[in-house]
Amino acid sequence: MDEPAIATAAGEGAYVVGGAVRDELLGRPVLDLDVACAHPRRAARAYGRSAGGAVFALSDRHGAWRVAFPDGRTVDFTPLFDGIEADLLTRDFTVNAVARPLDGGDRVDPLGGVPDLHAGVLRAVSDSVFDDDPLRLLRAVRLEDELGFRLDAHSEGLVRSRAALVNFPAGERILAELTRLSGDGFRRLDELGLLAPLGGRVERLEGHAPAEHHAYLLVAALGESLLRLPISNELRRLARTILRARPPADASPREIHRFRRETEPWALDALAYLDRPEFAEAVVRARACDPAEPLLRGDELDLPPGPEIGRLLERVAEERAAGIISTREEALDFVRRESPA
Repeated sequence: MDEPAIATAAGEGAYVVGGAVRDELLGRPVLDLDVACAHPRRAARAYGRSAGGAVFALSDRHGAWRVAFPDGRTVDFTPLFDGIEADLLTRDFTVNAVARPLDGGDRVDPLGGVPDLHAGVLRAVSDSVFDDDPLRLLRAVRLEDELGFRLDAHSEGLVRSRAALVNFPAGERILAELTRLSGDGFRRLDELGLLAPLGGRVERLEGHAPAEHHAYLLVAALGESLLRLPISNELRRLARTILRARPPADASPREIHRFRRETEPWALDALAYLDRPEFAEAVVRARACDPAEPLLRGDELDLPPGPEIGRLLERVAEERAAGIISTREEALDFVRRESPA
């Protein structure tokens, strides 16, 4: 980030605040900056012009503006109404309530966020932080998970006492936090009483079959409840595929082919959800043997267009997977036998 240009745009009395300061102190990469200043709109437009970023209002209610760049970096400019200390007192956790003056000088840390950082402690700024924004319930677990921190006893008690509020935020905000959790993060949600109100449970996370995709954790933890969130079409397809999956009857090539036909490219995730590790090796082996080309194409069959062509080609693929046919001629003979008279 070009901090001199940001400082020029933001004017005097501007501060870097929030997660950027926290991550700087932890030696973590800083991709996004949050700058508190007197005139966010003016600052965002000035910096956007000089840096070539896209400028737009982030929150009409709070007066925040964002400058976004094609590589994913963002700089947010937020209003500073009553001085930096008053601003920091409105934040969620002490480790996020540290400010650094953009024009140089000592950090501002009225709540002891830096000592908490060094101790790995996540401490709520006040007893009202979760009432003010219930999304912070999920953020507390996500920060524990990502940073390796732990809530102090009082803050953990606040989380447990406010667990019923966890459904209050918009679905998009809930999903953004859940997507970043590890399996241990979901277990921590359950431990704190936050997972059940979301319709989730941890039993499916305790299986022994390997999973391939990080999104599997969402399906395993939330099950059908995931479909009520504003998920992408791709995640919806993954979730529905896994949730409706049935295990193979056995590890024969034919059964594995049928299972893969219904579940790929998420066959291993489906096995993880079903907790059927005994079939994982057969799926991996079948994938390695997938032919580069089909034995037949639809236009090679002397049949009118329609679903029958797809059915026959799938039957050919299944017989090939089972080792019954292996050549084009054998495939054509099979189709002739299977085709309607």
